[in-house]
Formats: sequence, structure tokens, C-alpha cells
Amino acid sequence: MTGDETLSRPRGLSSWTTSRWLRVGVAASLALLTALGLIGAWVLGRTASLSDDLVDVRSQALGTSFRLESAMLNQETGVRGYGLTGNPEFLTPYRQGIAEQTADTASLSRLLNGNPRGLADLRAVQDAVETWQARIARPIAAAPAGTPSALATERASEGKADFDRVRTALTGQQERLRADQSRAREDLDSTMRTRNWVFAAIALVILALAGLVFEALRRGVTDPLGQLGIDVRAVSEGEFTRPIAATGPADLRRLSGEIDVMRQRLVQELEVSEESRRLLDTQTAELQRSNSELEQFAYVASHDLQEPLRKVSSFTQLLQRRYAGQLDDKADQYIGFAVDGANRMQVLINDLLDFSRVGRVHHAHQSVDLGSVVEETLSAMSVTIEETGAQVTCDKLPSLVADPTQMGMLWQNLIGNAVKFRRPGHQPRIRVTAAEEGPLWRFTVTDDGIGIAPQYAEKVFVIFQRLHTKDVYSGSGIGLAMCKKIVEFHGGTIAVDPDYTDGTRITFTLAEAPPSISGPAANSEAAGPDHAEPTP
Repeated sequence: MTGDETLSRPRGLSSWTTSRWLRVGVAASLALLTALGLIGAWVLGRTASLSDDLVDVRSQALGTSFRLESAMLNQETGVRGYGLTGNPEFLTPYRQGIAEQTADTASLSRLLNGNPRGLADLRAVQDAVETWQARIARPIAAAPAGTPSALATERASEGKADFDRVRTALTGQQERLRADQSRAREDLDSTMRTRNWVFAAIALVILALAGLVFEALRRGVTDPLGQLGIDVRAVSEGEFTRPIAATGPADLRRLSGEIDVMRQRLVQELEVSEESRRLLDTQTAELQRSNSELEQFAYVASHDLQEPLRKVSSFTQLLQRRYAGQLDDKADQYIGFAVDGANRMQVLINDLLDFSRVGRVHHAHQSVDLGSVVEETLSAMSVTIEETGAQVTCDKLPSLVADPTQMGMLWQNLIGNAVKFRRPGHQPRIRVTAAEEGPLWRFTVTDDGIGIAPQYAEKVFVIFQRLHTKDVYSGSGIGLAMCKKIVEFHGGTIAVDPDYTDGTRITFTLAEAPPSISGPAANSEAAGPDHAEPTP
């Protein structure tokens, strides 16, 4: 195993993730709280048990012992009064004392159950009571009423001694019950103090545990996440060279490491992007310079070609007029070829100039009523339309921000093509429509002419591309290429509708306002004449 692999695999507590720390912390906290809860429950139970024993057993047993003593006093008083007077009324407290003695003795037996010393004291009291009742109380109570009992006089000394033993037994019992009550009260007080200390300790432990959990979360989660957030914000604000600190549990360190790797890749991509941007800027500057030179060359070349081309055309036409029929047929044919070539060359130069001016010379954008532009176009083509019998219908067209000259060239080329490429002997029918599609307007120019085969749907928009020879249809093959350039200059697209088969349907889109013009735009005065001079 390499050193890097060893470093990449942390051991011990450093390998614990946030979830593992949380699980262990929660388990330990629950175990500690459970132990504290059990201790608290035991202390509460012990306190309640001692309190119940003190109130329900010790104190009640002592009170019952006092009531037993009172019952015995009632018996002794009643028996002694009956023995001295023979009055049966004195037997009432005696009999009531016997009933109370029986109830109190049974209550003490129940209360002292499980207390051998207390039961022994109770038996001693019962033995003393039984001795006194057998020797004194019952015999005297059984004597006839009405006269004093001789037995009371005879056994007066013995009765006093027996009842003193009863009192002594009761006093001993009460002293031990009082001592038991004092010990129980001391145990209860001690247990209550222990309970208070235990609950104070539980409260302190809970506070300490809460502080420990808070500090652990701060150090293990919030501080690392806060530092990670600071580093990420710094990187997002442009400090791409700032490293991401890896702190906290293993998963947070791993997350920080992955973010740092992403930052490093971002730095690399930015370096590549910056280099590409510099290269692109250089190429753009070179392309702008090249385009400027090509535009200047096109204007200069076309302007300089006008003069020699006019001379060639003029003199070939003069030769044709002056020597027509004087030379042989070959000479007349050659002269015709020269005149036709010069005229077509001049048409191509003028068309090329018009094509190069799109987006460069005419860019005076303003609100244009396309319906009026179409009417002007139809007016300019009125002779051709009348000769061919063409029927042109046009929907209501919108007003858009565009260059009016280019819009005129666009409609003239589209409607002109629809008229020119008609079927032989057929009066063409042309329809112009417009429909709004979101931020754009879609226009269509539909005719019932010869149509365009699907395989040529894109080729027809390439400059100087012709689908027919000049003998069949005249023209330079630049019309649809110019339409495409005008539409794209105004932020739209143009295409042949492949689903329409009864002729040709050209569809194009225009925005309500064209995109802003970027780059240098030459004007006609700087680059050359706006229009070529007419051929003589």
C-alpha cells in the first residue's frame, strides 16, 4: 500500500462520519439519561416507600398503641367502679374497652406484620392484659350487680400489680414504636436529601450533556460547514486559487475534498477557456480585418470593373450594329456571344454589389408597414404582373421595426420568383400570409408554379446556385441567397416548406425588432458607389 493510499484512509475516530458521530452521541446520551432516570425512579420509589411506611405503619401503629392503652384504662376504670359500687353502669366502659381492645389488637397485628420485635411487644401486652382480665376483670364483671364485690376488695393489691404490668408492657411497646417511628423519619429525611442530590446531579448532567452536544455540533458540524461555506463563497466570487479547507468528520472532509477537486478542475477549465478566448479574440480580430479587406476589395473590384466592362460592352454593341450582316455568320455569332457575356457580367457585378450591401449599407431600422411595402413592390412589378396575368393576394401584414430598403428587396425577390417560375401557359396565383407566433411573425409566399424538389430545398439559398440554365430562366441565382441574408439580418429564418407540393411555398420569420447590429458597418460613400452606372 502506498503512502497516498494510507493517507486517504483515515483510521480511528478521524474516520467517523457525521452520521456515525450522531448515532454514537445519541446512543450514549440515551444510555446516560436512562441510567439517571432509573436512579431517579429508584430514589422516588424509595422515598415514597419510606413515607408510606412512616405514615401508614409506624405512626398508625403508635397511635393504635395509644388507643389500646386508652381502651385498657376504660376497662380498669369500669371494673374498679363496678367492684366498689355494684352499679352495672360501670360495665358499659368496660365492655366498650374490650371491643376497642379487640379491634386495636387486630390492627396492631396487621400493622406489625413482618416486625418480629413489634409482634413480641404486642404478645407481651396481650399476655399482661390476659392475666389481668383472667384474675381481676372478668371475675369482678361476673359478680352480681347491686352490691359491692368482695373479690374487688380481696384482690385490690393483686389487680393493681397486674394492671401495672399491663401499663409497663404498653409503655415498652410505645417506646419501641416511637423509636421505630423516629428511625423511619430519619431514613425518610436521609432518602429525601439523597433524592434532592440525585435530581440536582441529574439536572447538572443534563446541562453538561446539552453543553457537550452543542459544543460537539459546533466543532464537528457547524464550524466545518461555516468554513466550507466561506471558502465556497470566496471561490464563487472569483478567488479560484483559494483552496478548500478540509475539516470536521470524515464525510465533511470528503465533501470538502470533492469540492476542492471541482475547484481545481474549474481552474483548469478556466485556464483553457481563457486561452481559447484569447485565441478566439485573435481570430475574431483577424476575421474582422479579413472581412473588412474583402468588403473593400469587393467594392473596389466591382467599381474598377465597371469602366472596362462598359467599354467592352459598348464596343461589342457598336461592332454588332455596324458590322452586322457584313461579316460571315461565325463573326456575327461571336460578336453576339461577346455582347451577351458582357451584359451578364455586368448583371452579376450589380447583383453581387446588392448582396454585399445587405446588413452593411442599408441598416436604417425604423417602423415599417409591410403591407405598404408589398403594395409598392406590386406597383413596381405591375408590367410583369400584367403581362403574365398573375393574381397576387395578400393578407393584412403587420408593422415591424426593419430596414425599409431591405424589406422591399425581400418582397421583390420572393414575389418576382413566384411570377418567373410559373408553369408554361399558366397564369400564376400567389398568396402572401402572416401569422403571429410568440415573439415572431411567420410569413409565407405561396405560388402554384413549377415548385422546388426536396433535395434542392437548401441549395436554392446558396449564392449563384441555379436549378435551370439561363436559356430556360434568366437571372444570376442570387435572389434567394439575398432573401436569406436579409431575413437572418433581421433575426429570422427562411426555408422551403417541404410539405407543400402544388408549387412552392417559402416561409420565413421576422422579429418585431431586429437584433442590434455588431461589428463595423461600412457605408456606400466609404466603400464605393451605391449603384453601378447603367450600361450604354
